[in-house]
Amino acid sequence: MVPHGSFISYLSLDFIEQDFNVPLVGNKYLFKWESDRTLERRWLEDAGIPFPRVYDTPGEIDGPAIVKLFGAKGGQGYFVANSSRDFHERAGNLEGGYQIQEYIIGVPLYFHFFYSPLSDELELLSIDKRYESNIDGIGRIPAADQPALGIRPSYTVVGNFPVVVRESLLEQVFDIGERVVAASRTISPKGLIGPFCLETICTSDMEIVTFEISARIVAGTNPFVPSSPYTYFKYGKDISCGRRIAMEIRDALATESMEEVTT
Repeated sequence: MVPHGSFISYLSLDFIEQDFNVPLVGNKYLFKWESDRTLERRWLEDAGIPFPRVYDTPGEIDGPAIVKLFGAKGGQGYFVANSSRDFHERAGNLEGGYQIQEYIIGVPLYFHFFYSPLSDELELLSIDKRYESNIDGIGRIPAADQPALGIRPSYTVVGNFPVVVRESLLEQVFDIGERVVAASRTISPKGLIGPFCLETICTSDMEIVTFEISARIVAGTNPFVPSSPYTYFKYGKDISCGRRIAMEIRDALATESMEEVTT
């Protein structure tokens, strides 16, 4: 299993997808779909869950929109535009591809799941929120002073911290997770295996809108070593993401089922 999103940027997807007879816990064939925002959008559509509107051209922008660069950039270079004119003023010389998404106002929540093919069970391992510079720091400046400073918001991720959501949201959380797992099997027969993350916004109407899928471990699991409230409630002991992967490998070896959890 590739441990961090940035690692993918060091390896070409063609290299990852070649068969070197080295099994990976997880499904490496889904990396292409998570790294290509057009394919990722198709995945979300097939899952039938709420996701932000995507503008095909800057001319379609008719409200707050966030411009996201392709690749694992940790939010670096992202910016918000309110119109086509605003986009062109802020874009400068964009290099590489980008996607323009509707800006959903709400709380960002990153749900870390684990799907076990051995038990056919979806588990919620933990939840985190990212701390982004300088967008999260702007709120410390009085609103009246912000225009004079001319600060351009940046969404570069600098850290992660734990979140526990209200229990009434959990049914919705598991529903979107299960739908994404089911849709993954139409992409690759084995579908999602082991850890994955849904990056979402929770609105004031308590609707969870998913804007990205990570078919692997994400850095937001780091605060949950050795455990999280969710894994402790389920297992009654400390279980981190890494330990949960080790448990799956142990069970697969014991039942001679390694082919079910690897690609």
